[in-house]
Order: sequence, then C-alpha cells, then structure tokens
Amino acid sequence: MPLLESARYVLRIREPKSFEHRMFKGPDTDINLHVFSLGAPEIDRMLRFRDWLRISGADRDHHERTKRDLAQRVWRHVQHYADSKTTVVEEIMRRAGAAE
Repeated sequence: MPLLESARYVLRIREPKSFEHRMFKGPDTDINLHVFSLGAPEIDRMLRFRDWLRISGADRDHHERTKRDLAQRVWRHVQHYADSKTTVVEEIMRRAGAAE
C-alpha cells in the first residue's frame, strides 16, 4: 500500500475479511485497481477469469454488454452495481473452470 499511495493512488475500499481486498483509484486515469494480500486464493480466481475472457469472445462480449448496461444506471452505492453483475460473472467463471 505505501508504494501505491506514494505513486498517488488513492485507497477507496478496504475489506479485511475478504482476502484483505483493497481498491485504489488511479492518480491520472479513471481506473479501479484491485489488490489482494500475497497468496490470497482470490488472485488465482481473478486471473482465471481474466485469462478466460481473453480467449472466449462470446463471454468477453457478454461481460462487456452487462457492464455497459449496468454502468448506465444510477446506483445509490457502488456495491449495488457490483452485486448486479454477480450472476453473469458466476456463469462465466463456471465455464472458465470447466475449461481447465
């Protein structure tokens, strides 16, 4: 965290009970940078999801359409947005896991 903060990333979310998940906002680009503690099992899951989207055009397009649709809505809390895409992410993760 200190290195990211010294590079002007801003800590926005910290979830100690969820693999020490932290989310930073970028200093000069509108990004969400998700960080986990070294060795957290969630890292492998996220990388599997990323790698699957790189090879599955259909799932990549489905994921993109879902996120774009949800991004057009007004959310009281950003967590509501995240929760709304869970079903699609879980569907894709099932296919990604089956491809291993």
